[in-house]
Amino acid sequence: MSRSSARTLVIAGLSVFALAACTSNTPKAEEKAGNPPANQAAVKNDEPGKKVKIGFSAPAADHGWMGAITKATQAEAKKYSDVELVVAEGTNDVNQQISQVETFINQKVDAIVLLPYDGAALTPVATKAMQAGITVVNVDREFDSPFAARTTVLGDNHGMGVSAGTYICQQLKGKKDAVVAEIAGIDSLPLTQDRSKGFKEALADCGLKVSNRVAAKFTVESGEEAATNLLQAAPKIDAIWNHDDDQGVGVMAAIKNSGRKEFFVVGGAGSANVMRDIKSGNSLLKATVIYPSTQGADGVRLARLLVQKKALGDLVEVEVPRTVQLYAPVVTKDNVDQYLPTAFES
Repeated sequence: MSRSSARTLVIAGLSVFALAACTSNTPKAEEKAGNPPANQAAVKNDEPGKKVKIGFSAPAADHGWMGAITKATQAEAKKYSDVELVVAEGTNDVNQQISQVETFINQKVDAIVLLPYDGAALTPVATKAMQAGITVVNVDREFDSPFAARTTVLGDNHGMGVSAGTYICQQLKGKKDAVVAEIAGIDSLPLTQDRSKGFKEALADCGLKVSNRVAAKFTVESGEEAATNLLQAAPKIDAIWNHDDDQGVGVMAAIKNSGRKEFFVVGGAGSANVMRDIKSGNSLLKATVIYPSTQGADGVRLARLLVQKKALGDLVEVEVPRTVQLYAPVVTKDNVDQYLPTAFES
């Protein structure tokens, strides 16, 4: 997908504020002119404005991360008296999701926050919504046209791979013959491909490589099956990166059944159960890489700002950015308490 005109904003979390109305360098001058100080003006974006009707569609909540996305989106919308959120039933049927967007178009909603099951397949109908004057905010799985959305909110999939690979490099400390395994998610998805690319690049930087790789489907059952196959194929492993903590429930079950303990495991996404295992210090799980489940909630905030013609606070730019990319930090026993309160349950 071409993004030559996009500006990327990389941030750990998204806090939306208003731009100060005056750019004077003298606070007293601002007050004399009747303008509030910047720290007071910054809260005005949260004040009620034009009513905004937002349609929200996402895949079925068949695993913890996706369920957390929908839950956080609904909770965020309830914070604003000027937002009406219309939530379509989660579905993994591409044609049904297309129909949901068509319904939003017919309902003449002001904005659509859309986490597509398949970004390419939903691109035409999202483009149709934009052409109808509806603001579309693309979440997580990207469309393949820049005309399909006004703004895109992304996790950093490539960054997840880099973070996981870098952590493993640090733990193996130059052990050049180390056997590193990877349990990916759905291989056909660009997000999985990006994660694997970043992982491979980070390992190469310290002289390592992915020795064994299998793919699952972000579900417990597929994780257990993939891990079982991996453990049978690889008699020796030093480290495993599992892309997704939901499928990781099955991965860890397979590892337990195998009785093997010669390696450590790094997770992905940042579930609460994984973080509790990391905190306990009694698990092969030593770290996980965050993939924020706040993306839909951030999409609601951005959609509201866009319809109300407001901008992001703390930026000089007067428009909401085309792309907002969230950070992918590594959670270990040393910092787990910082992330556990906002983690999702697998």
